[in-house]
Amino acid sequence: MQAEPFAAPVFQTSSLTLSLEGGSYELLLHAPPCNEIGTTMLDALEGALDRIDTSVGHSLIIRSGLEAGFCAGANLRELYTAIAAGKDATHHERLAAWLDRIHAVMDRIDMLPLTTVGVVHRVCFGGGFELALTCDILIAEKNARFAFPELRLGIIPGFGGIPRLRRDVGNAVVRDLLITGRTFNANKAQEVGLVSQVVPEGEGVRAAKALTAQQSKYDRDARVSCKAFMKPLPIEELAAEKAIFLRLFHNDAVTEGLRRFVESTDVRPYLPS
Repeated sequence: MQAEPFAAPVFQTSSLTLSLEGGSYELLLHAPPCNEIGTTMLDALEGALDRIDTSVGHSLIIRSGLEAGFCAGANLRELYTAIAAGKDATHHERLAAWLDRIHAVMDRIDMLPLTTVGVVHRVCFGGGFELALTCDILIAEKNARFAFPELRLGIIPGFGGIPRLRRDVGNAVVRDLLITGRTFNANKAQEVGLVSQVVPEGEGVRAAKALTAQQSKYDRDARVSCKAFMKPLPIEELAAEKAIFLRLFHNDAVTEGLRRFVESTDVRPYLPS
């Protein structure tokens, strides 16, 4: 997996690098072990978005520079540590505020007046899957795997995944992914309309660059207007999902599920069981 950005960085942290080349931004995630979304990644994503100049760029490619995959999801160890520290009177408010920040970042990526292309390889689970769903177009390398394993923790996806998935595919597919927690490989993801292209391993970036170069030839106003019309933000459903997540998160089953994850000796405990 190519880890270097394709141009001089516009913004860089230990978690990610934002670069710009020929009007195309690239957001390269590189936070071991697999780009988990916690406070550090959230800070970095906010910083990167603040530095994207939509008057200069026409597209944004989001990918991972780690061999492990695109993103394994939320930083569950950080969540468990917060719970283990004790639930005081402000616990719910702090959790809600953190979730609001994540939704704000996801919504900003979703609604960028740029063409956003996600390049997915290997693991794309939970919160990582939710991040991928903010993209306009997904390109999957043949080894990509998609899953929502949240139910085994006693929760549902909380970063906007359900409304965005429902926006892109049929309800039967949504129920399959959510209720079973099973993984879809790249071919299955293309079959149900989740990804637009499946390419050989290591070819995702090349395909994404070809796509962004093609769309850059068209009138900016036409591109932006088309995206806004074809990809509305499901505001009411996003709020409803967030409320369910917050309610479920206070159940003892969630604490126990997170404890099992944190104490797991599996090499990759985030894999659906």
